[in-house]
Amino acid sequence: MDTALLLALGLLAQGLGPSWCAPELWRLSTLYPWHQPHSVNRVRRAWVIPPISVSENHKRLPYPLVQIKSDKQPLGSVLYSIQGPGVDEEPRGVFSIDKFTGKVFLNAMLDREQTDRFRLKAFALDLGGSTLEDPTDLEIVVVDQNDNRPAFLQDMFVGRVLEGAAPGTSVTRAEATDADDPETDNAALRFSIVQQGSPEVFSIDELTGEIRTVQVGLDREEVAVYNLTLQVADMSGDGLTATASAIISLDDVNDNAPEFTKEEFFMEATEAVTGVDVGRLQVEDRDLPGSPNWAARFTILGGDPDGQFAIRTDPRTNEGVLSLVKPLDYESRERYELQVLVQNQAPLQAAAPRAVRGQARVSVWVQDANEAPVFPENPLRVSLAEGAPPGTPVVTFAARDPDTQQLQILSYSKDYDPEDWLQVDRATGQVQTQRVLSPASPFLKDGWYRAIILALDDASPPRTATGTLSVEILEVNDHAPALAPPPSGSLCSEPHLGPGLLLGATDEDLPPHGAPFHFLLSPGAPELGANWSLSPVNVSHARLRPRQPVPEGLHRLRLLLRDSGQPPQQREQPLNVSVCRCGPDGACLPGAAALRTGAAGVGLGALLAVLASVAVLLLLVLLGARRARWRPSVRDKALLHRPLDDLRDNVLNYDEQGGGEEDQDAYDINQLRPSLSVPLGLGRPPLRRDAAHGHAPPRPRRLQPAGPADVASFISEGLAAADNDPGVPPYDTALIYDYEGAGSAAGTLSSIVSSGGDEDQDYDYLQDWGPRFARLADLYGRP
Repeated sequence: MDTALLLALGLLAQGLGPSWCAPELWRLSTLYPWHQPHSVNRVRRAWVIPPISVSENHKRLPYPLVQIKSDKQPLGSVLYSIQGPGVDEEPRGVFSIDKFTGKVFLNAMLDREQTDRFRLKAFALDLGGSTLEDPTDLEIVVVDQNDNRPAFLQDMFVGRVLEGAAPGTSVTRAEATDADDPETDNAALRFSIVQQGSPEVFSIDELTGEIRTVQVGLDREEVAVYNLTLQVADMSGDGLTATASAIISLDDVNDNAPEFTKEEFFMEATEAVTGVDVGRLQVEDRDLPGSPNWAARFTILGGDPDGQFAIRTDPRTNEGVLSLVKPLDYESRERYELQVLVQNQAPLQAAAPRAVRGQARVSVWVQDANEAPVFPENPLRVSLAEGAPPGTPVVTFAARDPDTQQLQILSYSKDYDPEDWLQVDRATGQVQTQRVLSPASPFLKDGWYRAIILALDDASPPRTATGTLSVEILEVNDHAPALAPPPSGSLCSEPHLGPGLLLGATDEDLPPHGAPFHFLLSPGAPELGANWSLSPVNVSHARLRPRQPVPEGLHRLRLLLRDSGQPPQQREQPLNVSVCRCGPDGACLPGAAALRTGAAGVGLGALLAVLASVAVLLLLVLLGARRARWRPSVRDKALLHRPLDDLRDNVLNYDEQGGGEEDQDAYDINQLRPSLSVPLGLGRPPLRRDAAHGHAPPRPRRLQPAGPADVASFISEGLAAADNDPGVPPYDTALIYDYEGAGSAAGTLSSIVSSGGDEDQDYDYLQDWGPRFARLADLYGRP
């Protein structure tokens, strides 16, 4: 540039001048910057403007900082201005310039902590507003003053250290700051401890603020907490200061062993009680209360061989509480000498001194008291056979009184006997039965009966003992086995056919008096063993088979059943066995002679007797009807008198016989028994004249009745077959009756195939068959 913007760095108040030019040149350029000294070949150069420094907190205002001039125009024809922070930017009004003279002034106090420097632009214009010079930078630096105290980051610092820590152990660190310029001594901080008591046990690093231990011997039991006063100062310790507190706590270690307050303790305990406290053992420990280093633990070293005492620690007082865990007996021992040791829960420091009174002696005197009687064996278990008669002795349930030095009388009574089965002798405790106990009693559990007996002494106050008496009711073999259920089905007549007949037995007795059962053929009938065999299937069943071919029909056997009790019980029982012809598959063939009926209940012989009685009754009715036809005068006389109570049990008389001429022809009475007179499968039965086509149709295969309940159906099917069979007489008699009378109260009698004579039959059991058969029992029963 052709001309330089001349700056007169006239820090007038401080008398500072630019040291980078000669005084004559400075003076000339300040007064007349456009007049340059005459020199030959001198080249003008631009001014380099260093930063202008001004102290913060300057109070003489306005304060001239510098004057600028331009040599482009004569004095008075140049206008000056400045721009930037502190002028037309925030903070506004801090700096100003005289537009005619170019003097720059400070108008407000500066704070370096807010703004440490200002960068402005200076301008020179002519009166017309044209730029005379290029803009020039003007930098104003704020010089720091020590106007800020240092400050701790916390008002109180907290530290912890174990008691007995070695010197130099770090505890905590204090920290502080200073708002002044960190590059100056105004922010050079130094730490110190101004108060900590005596002796001095802590030190602080003046530069870092770290607090450490100084010497050995930190003892929490002597001083648990230290309060320190800390100070920090700037100007390397000579300037402004600030203070704070430091609280340092000593952590406890187990460096003190617990001790008993005395060497011997005396206590009293009552006999025959448990779970009660006898007394307390006082201890002292200097360690921190509530910590494991302080909590006591007690051990009984000797004097209690049976473990009757125990000591627990009271967590609040740290005392040892002596209690009874087993009852004492005054009669056996009157005094106990216990040796007790006390320790801490935490292990003791190796360098800690040993306790002087770490052990103590505890004397316990036993006090005599009235004790309850004692049953030597409780519960008492005895056995008794079932069905024991009243007055049977059970046991003597006697107690003893442990108070041997007191004369007392014991008495006995029942407390629990739900079946009132037992009685107890009040003086001796002897127990016996007073009635027979039912095996079905709900209080008999798995064969055991429980009762509670009381023993009471006569002291004041009296004491009671409770004894449990358990009586086992022994099973007695008092029942013989029996067939159950009754066997059903038929046996094949050939030994190698069919599965045989499965027989089962039961016994009311419990094991071991029941199974296994023994099935035998009656020894009283040795001939049975030649035709029949019994083989065991399991402990409760056996299988019956024929040894050789046996005839078809009903066979009566006698079985001997024996259990496994001691002594064994046995029973001889009849067994009716139906034998039939079987095919290769073991099933009975159609038309077999024997009816398949059960072995228990009504036998086949009894059924045949009933059928024979019915056949005889039919014959009598036919004879009476025939006589009535030839003797009309006596037509009103019935063969049987009709009772007035029930017409259904009588044979009715019919005056109208109907049927035309054909009913005058009689039939041979032997034709009523074709199955007996003509062998099965041999010959051909005679044909009925009234049957269709004059020949006998093929008879369908009929199954034999399986039991007494199927006999009625079997007979009805037989009647229907006989009515359509031309080889047998028609309908129900030897004569033909198409009409039997109107309003008949009796049912129709069916054709029944009955056996021959009935002189050997017993009809007394017909009394149990109902009113229809009671009349037959009266007519044909034994006189």
